Amino acid sequence: MPSRRSSVVIAAVAVLLTGALAHPGAANAAPNPDLTLADGQTALVRFQLTGEQQFTELLESGADIAARPRTTANAVLADLVVTGAEFAALTAKGATPVQIIPTGSAAAGQRPSKQRVAADTLQFLQAYWWASKGTTFLQTQVATTASDDPNVEITVTWTTADGATGSFPLVRFVDSGEYQYHWALPQKLPAQPVSVVATSSLGGRSRSIAPGVWPGATPPPTPSGYQQDFIDAYMTPQDITARVKRLKRQYPALVDVLDLPNKTQGYRRTAVAYLGDPNVAAVVVDTVKFGAENQNGIQARTVDPGQANRPLTVTYRDRVLTVSLATDNAGKTISTTTEVAAAINASFPDRFRAFAESGSEGLPMPVVAPVRLDDGLKGAEVPTRPWTVQALRIGKVRDGSKVGVMAYSQEHAREWATPLVTMEFAERLLANYATDAATRELLDSVDVFIIPTVNPDGANYAFNDFNFQRKNLSNHCTGAARDPRNRDAWGVDVNRNYAVGSLFDGYVGASTNCLSGTYAGTAELSEPESRNVVALAESHPNIKYSLNVHSYGGYFMWSPGAYKAAGRVTLPRPSIDEAKYFQDSARRIVGAIAAERGTVTWPSYTGPVADVLYSAAGNSADHLYYDLGITAWNFEVGNDIWNDATEQWEGVGFQPPYDEAHGESQEYAAGLVELVRIARDKGL
Repeated sequence: MPSRRSSVVIAAVAVLLTGALAHPGAANAAPNPDLTLADGQTALVRFQLTGEQQFTELLESGADIAARPRTTANAVLADLVVTGAEFAALTAKGATPVQIIPTGSAAAGQRPSKQRVAADTLQFLQAYWWASKGTTFLQTQVATTASDDPNVEITVTWTTADGATGSFPLVRFVDSGEYQYHWALPQKLPAQPVSVVATSSLGGRSRSIAPGVWPGATPPPTPSGYQQDFIDAYMTPQDITARVKRLKRQYPALVDVLDLPNKTQGYRRTAVAYLGDPNVAAVVVDTVKFGAENQNGIQARTVDPGQANRPLTVTYRDRVLTVSLATDNAGKTISTTTEVAAAINASFPDRFRAFAESGSEGLPMPVVAPVRLDDGLKGAEVPTRPWTVQALRIGKVRDGSKVGVMAYSQEHAREWATPLVTMEFAERLLANYATDAATRELLDSVDVFIIPTVNPDGANYAFNDFNFQRKNLSNHCTGAARDPRNRDAWGVDVNRNYAVGSLFDGYVGASTNCLSGTYAGTAELSEPESRNVVALAESHPNIKYSLNVHSYGGYFMWSPGAYKAAGRVTLPRPSIDEAKYFQDSARRIVGAIAAERGTVTWPSYTGPVADVLYSAAGNSADHLYYDLGITAWNFEVGNDIWNDATEQWEGVGFQPPYDEAHGESQEYAAGLVELVRIARDKGL
């Protein structure tokens, strides 16, 4: 939908994030110029761009950037949601496709020159190694005192116990104009490194250090007979509702189902049609009520009255909107598109909205045979009523006396794997209560709250209409932004709609443009979806821990999640003790994830949101942490996968082939179980 992309405008401050988005690696991806995308298709594609300037242009144009770009010493790799036309336009501009990242549906510049100044001082901020599926990896971050010099080159040299050695370059990481460090993607090594040293092009040299083991924590062993693997397919909101009802029936002594107080809009949109040809001249006619409220099927037409000197009139009778065009003294119709739209609005303001389609303003209005207004929704079996979002409350003691843990998922509609994680988590706790003493002890000690799908309306749209839908279905757009061509860009980003560190407070990472993927809404907490998350936490003050499950990329994060652009001023940092608790707990949870199938969340992707991802103004974890005192974390499930044949990290996307989504559900559910152990250990 090119018109949607071209209309999206990301806030100007987003340009300052270009440095923050840099994601360095040791080797270029292998471009695959044979990859193509048919006209009319939409896909998630990893491109090798011509350089950072091309990425900046994409950012400014409002391209749908799916994940943090990966910048190597010689190339910029970016994951973009593109149509066939956008794919062709990008390749024509020199971008080379590297990978078309599969979805569930599909599965049915140059190195800067050296500039010598005074020798600098280098310091390792991170140096960790780990083994995954028989392969050893090393990741490092190094800071230089020559932070103002953009041309400093830093190289890390590693040595193993048998004397093998090698090296790799790091890439400068600048966020919102502020130098942070140099770093690289995890590097494949032949064995465990025993020492690393960093050197710079200015002559600086760090101390040699021994890398630590990451994450350095393992969960308790799973007992014989432990039950898991309750997920067998992607789940729509209707599937989740049915599963929640079944769990309540199956485990009445352990489960309450909570109806959250704010009903969502439901799977509904207004009915709309083009009155005329949008490629020539047309008026967009839009109903005030939703199509499901008996508005689908209304007809609209324009007619020539067949007489001279007739005025422009509008009538509505028997579900037909008729516009009789004005005529001159020769009987020729003389009404313009702008006049017709104004007449419809003036005649029936409580029933219709109309505007001249972009590019049609002031053009002669044609005579148009009856056209049918329709909401365009394809999910014929999806309920259209307002949706009651539900939460599971799981525990032996559910009276508020036990420490509470809240897990919630699918704030973003296209993240299909995330409710699989929370539902697998719920079923593991319930199924093992009677047979596993450790699980029984957990549920006797902790009060667990789970919202499997925060954004059911958007999820229904993602499953039935547009699989890359990120936002909810609220359409706050007015005027030309309501053009049906923009139907896949409407909605509010639920995770930019909270009330701490928001766009409305001057923080970056959200937009006031109703067509932007990060549109923050009309005000803080304007959306029922965000209000439900806050309401659940506020009404149960025993909730002391929360975890928001997103995808994709393999991150584990906490506050602060946003900053102001000037000076990169973040929300207040946690205290020293809190920061250590966040990090120590993170290592336990990352260790539990890794124990399932060897997936390791990288150390560089573990930390505050604003540091390891980007600024996300108005996100839910910041609201829960700063406003309600909850220790709040975020997952981004779906870690990049190492391809040993190509020696590249490959993305998995929002809707990976089901086998991958299933794997994510198993490992990240184990991480949530570890969170419950952490809460149990801390107590109230």
